[in-house]
Amino acid sequence: MALKDLISRNEGESSRSRGDARKTERPLPENPLAPKTRTSNESTESGSKPASFTPMQLDPSSAHSSRSSGSINCSNSTVSSDAVRDVKAEILANWLHTKQEERVWTFGDAGEGVFMKKSKGSYSCAPFALQSDGTGLYEAVTELNVRCAMTVNTRVIKYILERTQAQYVQIQTGLRLQVVPDFEALPYCQRGQSAAFVASRGILIVWQDDPKLTLERAEFIINCLMRMMCGAEYGYDAQDLESEKALGKNPMVIIEEYDDGFYSGDGQEVGPRDMKMWQAAYCGLSILLLTAAIGSGCRQIAIEEFQAPKHWLRLLFLICIPAQVWLSLFFFQALVGNLAQICGPTHQMKSNSRYYSGKAPRKINRDTFGKPLPHVTVQMPVYKEGLHTVIEPTVRSLKQAISTYELQGGSANIFVNDDGMQLLGAEEAQERQEFYDEHGIGWVARPRHDPKGEHGAKPFVRPGKFKKASNMNYALRISCRVEDLMAQQPRGEGWSQLEENALYKEVMKAVMTEHEGEAWTDGNIRIGDYILLVDSDTRVPSDCLLEAVSEMEQGQEVAILQYSSGVMNVTNNFFENGITFFTNMIYTMIKFAVAGGDVAPFVGHNAVLRWEAVQKIAYEVTEANGNKYDKFWSEETVSEDFDMSLRLQSVGYVIRLASYKGDGFKEGVSLTVYDELARWEKYAYGCNELIFNPLVYWLTKGPFTKLFRTFIFSNMPLASKITIMAYIVYFAIVIVFTVLGNIALAVLRHRIEEEHIFRGLWTNMKWIPLLTIFLGGISLHVSQALLAHFFSWPLEWGSTSKESERVSFFVAISRVLRKFKWSFMFCLGMTATMITMAFALQEDWRIKELIAVWPMGTVVVFHFLLPIVLNPQLMTFTW
Repeated sequence: MALKDLISRNEGESSRSRGDARKTERPLPENPLAPKTRTSNESTESGSKPASFTPMQLDPSSAHSSRSSGSINCSNSTVSSDAVRDVKAEILANWLHTKQEERVWTFGDAGEGVFMKKSKGSYSCAPFALQSDGTGLYEAVTELNVRCAMTVNTRVIKYILERTQAQYVQIQTGLRLQVVPDFEALPYCQRGQSAAFVASRGILIVWQDDPKLTLERAEFIINCLMRMMCGAEYGYDAQDLESEKALGKNPMVIIEEYDDGFYSGDGQEVGPRDMKMWQAAYCGLSILLLTAAIGSGCRQIAIEEFQAPKHWLRLLFLICIPAQVWLSLFFFQALVGNLAQICGPTHQMKSNSRYYSGKAPRKINRDTFGKPLPHVTVQMPVYKEGLHTVIEPTVRSLKQAISTYELQGGSANIFVNDDGMQLLGAEEAQERQEFYDEHGIGWVARPRHDPKGEHGAKPFVRPGKFKKASNMNYALRISCRVEDLMAQQPRGEGWSQLEENALYKEVMKAVMTEHEGEAWTDGNIRIGDYILLVDSDTRVPSDCLLEAVSEMEQGQEVAILQYSSGVMNVTNNFFENGITFFTNMIYTMIKFAVAGGDVAPFVGHNAVLRWEAVQKIAYEVTEANGNKYDKFWSEETVSEDFDMSLRLQSVGYVIRLASYKGDGFKEGVSLTVYDELARWEKYAYGCNELIFNPLVYWLTKGPFTKLFRTFIFSNMPLASKITIMAYIVYFAIVIVFTVLGNIALAVLRHRIEEEHIFRGLWTNMKWIPLLTIFLGGISLHVSQALLAHFFSWPLEWGSTSKESERVSFFVAISRVLRKFKWSFMFCLGMTATMITMAFALQEDWRIKELIAVWPMGTVVVFHFLLPIVLNPQLMTFTW
């Protein structure tokens, strides 16, 4: 049969099946697996803020009706593309069914086969009779809304299910796979586990986003069952398992064994952690050197005044001492820190302390924990990043981590704060909504920035110079409102999960009505006990959630657990590789400082936040219409992460840095010099606004901000306060220790067994030219950000580009001239001025000495070279 005829035939069948799916909408059955939910008093705290919850298993369509009436209504794709998609689904379903028969995973009974998704509510089945065999499996898979599913029927599975009444089957030490009673209960299972045993049928159902992964996962589960029952007698020992992992055939993660109550691992005993004092000693030595240096200068002035008493005006130099102290502080801290890295202790980097975790914690055991494992919400703010190039790989990484955590006994959900959906075209927005729905993702999308009401029924303002904080606040506000309304509903002992789902749908409708259709939302947007905050271009380790939850449960004083991150390269061009080196260097320095006793930083992503702590530092705001609500992230600063960290520490919480996952957490870096410059401008602006008020407020509010005064008088260690203040002037003098700093970094990495010393030295030295040009060419841009804050000039930054873009040489030239025209004009003007001052004036006025010309000369040269030499789009000469 020709492909054209096949497409024509398939088009008619698919349209009929979609029509039938729309006509028949089954009532939702009672969920036989649902645990009893807590009463209203148990589910919320006494205040107005919602507490964390024991997560409900929302049915796949639980919140579809909650989407605002303002949601877009997109037309279907062309007929030809739909037909080709349906044909591909049929081919893949038959291919996977063939593999199923080859492995003798089916006896040909009703309720056995393969499903491949064509569109929502429509699947290709193999065998074809599976769609209408009366078992209810097709309807269950349709409600589950997965891309690919397959049944596995073997005598081993039947043997196991006949001899257990538990709601799980242990498939690996530490991993248990769920058991559902029948097909009707399948839509209510933990879909993150990607598999479930069906007790009434004696079979296994596996689902994944890819047919090959579905096959591998089913095979892996069966092999794990045999290992658990027979061990080495089965002929599948640990060496074979390692071979499987090396070949990539490991859809599930190998987990360490349990002991009584906790895993027996390298983690320290549960209890208070010691405070390391190395960083305090380094800080004291830095202040000693600083005092000696400034004191020697004052001594020299005093001697001169004693010998020549007519020059008392020289004593006015004493006024400059506070500024000298601040500007010199990082200089001496860097000097002492580099020497400490070369010859100081390093054992603390592989141990645990109050602010640092170099060893993984002992993992809690769900059997002895005494209550369900905490629920984790993965919060991911996104903008207009590419769905398939940026967001989808991140979601797959998150789903793998969630799958592992659910197999370990926990629960989790993904909560996307989509700030770009209402800015995209109808087709792109619809595609995003379908993607979120297919992957079980809850999401909130706020309206576009429209202060004059030109694009909507009423004006809407997205506050803040950097919109990430207000995006998260908006989404959290809706989630908290949902929790508040649900807490008002009384729940009796007979309250079922089905009733909880129905209540959730009603509450979502009510919340959307309150917002008058401005917000779009769908899925599960409830917040759990902990929030894993990630960016749209993040990768996470597959076994990270249980370790994070274990550490947070064992350290109730910890508000944020910040994980050290590796770098995920996208383009591998020289600029991205240089920024990768710089980012890794910064993380190494941070780990060394925090392991020595310094306060851990919070960088705004790849961190686990305690939701209860975040609610405690929320502050109430009142809208123009009189409505009051809580804000969690500061929208008045561009450094909302630094602000959050200071507020949490000011009320007694601890920020902790964890490095035991190595480079398992990955983040993207700037792909272009434009984005990296904007990032440094934002950092400089944020540091300045955290300390100083704009000049216009100095007479009424004073020069220093309330937050900075709170930070100064908080109970934070003095050494940490000094280090943070030194960090604020870091940008101006980071190049001072280019040579010593690189040597110290190579020696430190060699001492902690990360890299051989000679390879480290070569790696460090080869990036000196790039970093010299970059750091030498940012002073004007950083100064612009500082002045913008002091004089209250409007300045905003967009989101960082997450995707590489190929442009021609001439397009790149035009972009450089447009974005750097003012810095080029400054360079040309200063060049002309320097030439004039050197040759055009009379002899006594000429400036020719190298010591006078060199500083401005380097500024001019580096600012001119920065957008050209560090621009891969120009240096590759792409036509």
